[in-house]
Amino acid sequence: MAGAEYGVLSTASQNGMPYGIPLSFCIIDGQLYFHCAMEGRKIDCLEQNSSVSFCAVGATEVLPEKFGTKYESAIVAGTAEEVFAEEKQLALEGLIKKYSSDHIESGAKYIDALTHKTRVFKIVVDGISGKARKE
Repeated sequence: MAGAEYGVLSTASQNGMPYGIPLSFCIIDGQLYFHCAMEGRKIDCLEQNSSVSFCAVGATEVLPEKFGTKYESAIVAGTAEEVFAEEKQLALEGLIKKYSSDHIESGAKYIDALTHKTRVFKIVVDGISGKARKE
């Protein structure tokens, strides 16, 4: 899951309206983190109902002759919880390392300049499932 380029966070509003959104993420010490803006539909849903599902798909390859696909995927179920201070900083640095590893120094400056405009959440995991077809 950690190597997947992005994942889809699925939430539900207080009235049960589902909402799924693709987003960047990182995993640090077994914890899944993502960042977002200060407000918006995702935040509204998380504030109304913190239960979430997160699905990430790794490497895929269509196998036309087998009418199938090689794939690997994982789904995490849990609760989204906002993080602050050192944990927020660690998560933001983790995102820079994953997506911009050749730009760590400028990434640190980017974090310093915009951390006050960013919220960071982790998913407290209740369960994980995965599936893959390798042949």
